[in-house]
Amino acid sequence: MGDQRPSGLFCAMFIKLKPYLAMVSLQFGYSGMYIVTILCLKRGMSHYVLAVYRHAVAALFIAPFALAFERKIRPKLTLSTFLKIMVLGFVEPVLDQNLYYVGMNYTSATFASAIFNVLPAITFILAMIFRLEKLKIKKLRSQAKILGTIVTVTGATVMTLYKGPVLNFVRSQGRNQNKTSSGSTDQHWVTGTIMLLASCSGWAGFFILQSFTLKSYPAELSLTALICLMGTVQGAAVALVMERNFSAWALGWDSRLLGPVYTGIVCSGMAYYMQGMVIKERGPVFVTAFSPLCMIIVAAMGSMILAEQIHLGSVIGAIIIVVGLYCVIWGKSKDYATSSPLTCEKGGALELPIAMTDGSKLTVDDSNPNGGILMSDTRANSSSVPSVI
Repeated sequence: MGDQRPSGLFCAMFIKLKPYLAMVSLQFGYSGMYIVTILCLKRGMSHYVLAVYRHAVAALFIAPFALAFERKIRPKLTLSTFLKIMVLGFVEPVLDQNLYYVGMNYTSATFASAIFNVLPAITFILAMIFRLEKLKIKKLRSQAKILGTIVTVTGATVMTLYKGPVLNFVRSQGRNQNKTSSGSTDQHWVTGTIMLLASCSGWAGFFILQSFTLKSYPAELSLTALICLMGTVQGAAVALVMERNFSAWALGWDSRLLGPVYTGIVCSGMAYYMQGMVIKERGPVFVTAFSPLCMIIVAAMGSMILAEQIHLGSVIGAIIIVVGLYCVIWGKSKDYATSSPLTCEKGGALELPIAMTDGSKLTVDDSNPNGGILMSDTRANSSSVPSVI
């Protein structure tokens, strides 16, 4: 009896921190993606081919897990769900990533990671349009989310319109300063920024559509495998049209092989699955609210490994974006705090808070051997037989 309370507290704490741990670890994975991707592009690998290989690796990696763990719970694939998966496979794996690769090649890995901090703001706006986010203007948490969105967009605008002088760091002063200073003038900075913002919009749309698709197809592993498969097929069709030279499909024992394998397993296979899990619990806005951590890691790695130059406009815009994102995250945390807390008593299974819209109410039966939640309907014209969730 004495060990049940500490284990229950630990269980509840882990469940509370699990979405944060998942998103923070994912940002470290994305940080490596920025560095590996820019190395692939500098080696001459086509970004169309990279996107195809990336999702082929992701599909091969995630499919065995989907077949093993979801064969009994996988719902029937309807035509409506299949069409949504096809759109998901085009929006993020094909459209979003190719725009991102071109935009990053025109600017830099550091700038690309920084401008992607506008993603939560775009996702928040789309979530409001599709009624996935509820706003109560008189509530402080809603005001914080609106203000944070405005500040975030302002920061992205500063990064787009103001480049500023170069901020020299220890490693970027030496071996590659002359090369980057002369090359930076040739970069299509505004065009690259517009492409990155378009990529952000596509990614935000992916999160919104993924949220709707999970409601009709609540099998995260299977959905991830299907998205990667559709992305591979559609991306291959685009790549065959855009890349007529078949030598562009060649791989080597260098970053051209590491790039597809790393980004496929970590940034597509694992990322889509983890994002789907957290979206079901916290919503799409929460998933996109951890970009500043990725920006900080990439800025450090880009300066040391790639000898990239960081401009003052990028730093100022990134700081503004971080302030705006903090407001959004604070508002989202207050939204979640107002919902029913998770319970973990007597060794029972933890259940997410469930909101009933049909007049039903939830009660906890301690005598239930499954530690489950009993749902009983108190309306006069309803059945009196409870069901166990």
